[in-house]
Amino acid sequence: MSAQPREVFSFTHACLAFGDRVLWDDLDLSVRAGEFVAVLGPNGTGKTSLLKVLLGQVELSAGTATVGGEPVRAGSRSIGYVPQHRSIDRGVSLRGCDLVGLGYDGHRWGVAGWQRETRNAKRDAVHRALAAVNGTHLSGVSVGVMSGGELQRVRIAQALATDPALLLCDEPLLNLDPANARLVCALIDQRRREAGTAVLFVTHEVDPVLPYVDRVIYLVDGRFRIGTVEEVMTSQTLSELYRADIEVIKVGGRYIVVGEHSQYQHNHAGHPGHVHE
Repeated sequence: MSAQPREVFSFTHACLAFGDRVLWDDLDLSVRAGEFVAVLGPNGTGKTSLLKVLLGQVELSAGTATVGGEPVRAGSRSIGYVPQHRSIDRGVSLRGCDLVGLGYDGHRWGVAGWQRETRNAKRDAVHRALAAVNGTHLSGVSVGVMSGGELQRVRIAQALATDPALLLCDEPLLNLDPANARLVCALIDQRRREAGTAVLFVTHEVDPVLPYVDRVIYLVDGRFRIGTVEEVMTSQTLSELYRADIEVIKVGGRYIVVGEHSQYQHNHAGHPGHVHE
């Protein structure tokens, strides 16, 4: 029997509250190497805050959070972060390799001077990270002229520059067309399978990511469910979370979620499966 993959991060009896408003409470979650976990739910329920706790930017109100068996700390080299997708001004002179290099430099702020060995290590790390997302050809391209899909590919490479054990993704599919959304999901899935990187993936775009995820965390108004896609994405489970009648229909591998109080408003959406606020 093969050994179980190592634990990459965990929450134990974790609570996050701002004043009287509790985002989530008594959260127990352990994620192991190579596991892909999606974080779903409407805005304002603490999805991004979950990532910020692991990044050391927000403190828990109660309970504990660990990364690599150690208490969470800011600036951890073992964590890569992919931010929400936003366009970059066309006048920006950064090249793809420069943007990825910033990910390598992130843990070195305040260090003056570079030894040749350090410069070589950075160059090699940038090359490996771009190659990992099939983006070597973007190394010398100005980020200001990249397409949305190309730019997000480089941002993923930036997050991989330190070869992290944990990849945190905050709405990385935002404003991407369906083809590029699928590409981003496939690249992240490829990374976790080849390198054993654990992934925590916050998204509203459900369909592109669900084929890859091992588990789902669904947050609604202080309540949550954790389980496989088949366990969580059901009419019964979502109705209990929303405390309203929610219907989940699976059509050709896509999930259509219908309900007045749900985040999913397909009655006026251009295509089923797309999430609207």
